Amino acid sequence: MEQYVVYGGTPLVGEVEIGGAKNAALAILAASVMTDETVLIENMPDVRDTNILLQAMESIGVRVNRIDSHTVEVNASSIHELVIEDDYIKKIRASYYLLGALLGKYHKAEVALPGGCNIGSRPIDQHIKGFKALGADVRIEHGLIITEAAHLRGSHIYMDVVSVGATINVMMAAVMAEGVTIIENPAKEPHVVDLANFLNSMGANIRGAGTDVIRIRGVSRLHRTEYTIIPDQIEAGTFMFAAAATKGDVTVRNVIPKHLESISAKLNEIGCDVVEAEDAVRVVSSRPLNHTHVKTLPYPGFPTDMQPQITVALGLSCGTSIVTESIYESRFKYVDELTRMGASIKVEGNTAIIDGVARYTGAGITAPDLRAGAALVIAALAAEGMSTVDDIHFIERGYERFPEKLRGLGAQIEKVENERDIRKFRFRVV
Repeated sequence: MEQYVVYGGTPLVGEVEIGGAKNAALAILAASVMTDETVLIENMPDVRDTNILLQAMESIGVRVNRIDSHTVEVNASSIHELVIEDDYIKKIRASYYLLGALLGKYHKAEVALPGGCNIGSRPIDQHIKGFKALGADVRIEHGLIITEAAHLRGSHIYMDVVSVGATINVMMAAVMAEGVTIIENPAKEPHVVDLANFLNSMGANIRGAGTDVIRIRGVSRLHRTEYTIIPDQIEAGTFMFAAAATKGDVTVRNVIPKHLESISAKLNEIGCDVVEAEDAVRVVSSRPLNHTHVKTLPYPGFPTDMQPQITVALGLSCGTSIVTESIYESRFKYVDELTRMGASIKVEGNTAIIDGVARYTGAGITAPDLRAGAALVIAALAAEGMSTVDDIHFIERGYERFPEKLRGLGAQIEKVENERDIRKFRFRVV
């Protein structure tokens, strides 16, 4: 079984290049099937989630040409199937983006109920509400979400809760609907805006993405395009908090600093120096970390996907911090693993009360999900001694070449397959 083995206690120092945004890539790949012409997508992260989605697309007849690890051509002119129920598509949450894309183009789609990380219930009621408002029938049968419509018509849709997935799905379904669709209270995340920009580059007419109201005027067809995906704010934030926790000095490059403002603000609050450049952010952690309070909120608030990473850093701060999770329940499952490393954290409902400790110590830990897994690697890097991290398949869903990038900053981390590899690592570093 593959693991990461980590020998901690070394500050991370240097520069790291951030890849394309996984969440934007998944939405954009799904939307690429909405034209029969060839679409070229650049800066695509080469991670497990994007590769699974591409496999699913190929299974229904989409022609995929991997030009290199970060560039792909997609041609959906030969789609022969509108039912996607293979086992691998059940592994990723973003599989449901194919619902909106196929419904928008073909007026019918059947997709297996999605999986992904086990971080609590993520209902699809707002997706269903949006599809029905556009004139589609939606039902769940035999583990499939089935949507079909004789005709799609623009509608006025108010999202009862801010939902990134529902905003993306409804936006795709509405792009070729007759008339005007207005989405109120949509998600404003950067990858929602990136999808809108991608669709507009294909000939869609979308205005207002990133604001309180999105207006979509339906068009009859979409055409070929070449598009570059935005940098991944969550990957960038992960390395920023890794610098904070390890007392390091890290510059993250190929980023959009504005997308990182809530992360940078919290790093400043806890005592780090954050310096922004045009496409880079430098984090220097040279003083003892301060405590703070943080609550996860939809963008531009503090991202739920950064909650485990800041908790790891606050576990090493002076005083008592409070982290409140307002997006997903069950997102504190990693706390038991941190406790094994010496953290002092008490979880009450959707709140974690963190009493900072002087240090973590190495331990055998298990990644419960994607972002918590990356956060536990940060804890291992900051800890005294050696740690092993199990279930790294979660981490590889969203982080490309994670050990290699960390080693480029001076980390002692390896991906291993057996006890012999661990012994070799221990002999080399201890």
